[in-house]
Amino acid sequence: MDATGAALIDDLRGAGIVVADDAAVEPLTGGVSCDVWKVETASGPLVVKRPLEQLRVAADWHAPVERGASEVRWLQRAQSVDPRMAPEVVAELPGYGFAMRFVPHAPVWKDELVAGRVDPTFAAAVGARIVAVHAATADSPADRDAFATDAMFRALRIDPFLLYVAQRDKAVAEPLYTLADELACSKRALVHGDVSPKNILVAPAGPLFLDAECAVYGDPAFDLAFCTTHLLLKLVWLDDGRLRDAAAALVTAYSNGIDWEDADALMLRAGQIAAALLLARVEGKSPAPYLTDPDHKCIVAEQARALLLSPAPLGALVTEWKRTIS
Repeated sequence: MDATGAALIDDLRGAGIVVADDAAVEPLTGGVSCDVWKVETASGPLVVKRPLEQLRVAADWHAPVERGASEVRWLQRAQSVDPRMAPEVVAELPGYGFAMRFVPHAPVWKDELVAGRVDPTFAAAVGARIVAVHAATADSPADRDAFATDAMFRALRIDPFLLYVAQRDKAVAEPLYTLADELACSKRALVHGDVSPKNILVAPAGPLFLDAECAVYGDPAFDLAFCTTHLLLKLVWLDDGRLRDAAAALVTAYSNGIDWEDADALMLRAGQIAAALLLARVEGKSPAPYLTDPDHKCIVAEQARALLLSPAPLGALVTEWKRTIS
């Protein structure tokens, strides 16, 4: 066992978790913002996460490691809304790391989509669970105080996705700067901040959400837009029309649960945010790694710029989104 594995075992034991000297410690892959391991313990396997200060991307991108504590709070709050929605947090560890229960028999939703297993019913369940958290936390002073993490959200989402592009693309700079200001000021509900298919497990009891490092009390339209964006990007990449059906199912299920504000207003904001995020996944600090084909990048960027200059509600954006060059 290397020094990292031994240190992990020491941290877990310090939190009262029984771990054998020769316990298996397996590094896991998939993220740019954290180190992640699977560790065998006396009570079963755990997943241990520790946030990185310098993210694993080509651009210079730093973020506060305190976001690990925010993720723990989001997972616990989501469990209070629906215990099936998030894994159990077992312990918080030094360095803003934490340990949570390993969930067996739960493939990553992104892997399912890429393999061609596209299920609009599951996508609708994702939308229903996202909106349940938003509805439960809307206009809640306690949740607002618990997630006053504006600096982290700015460092992880507003700066690298919106402002980075605005500083380099003058044609859409004005709407991006405006949208960035609105997102920074919005205080409506508890936002996960990274609702992506790579952060959702297809568990036996339905969607299970991970990786809430960007959690903030902000605009719930961001979560809806963020997840929809990933489905639309994959629609271009994979040229699979069922991904549009999945996106539409997610948006419809989410809209059916909005009870804290006017649904049309939220859907228009979500459409604006989605346009910005779509462009950011081509021009921002964290481009979609699978969009390597120049034609795919052109399809996304051209539509996103047009939508930033002439916004559409998210439902209409999904319906009209093109997956090929005309």
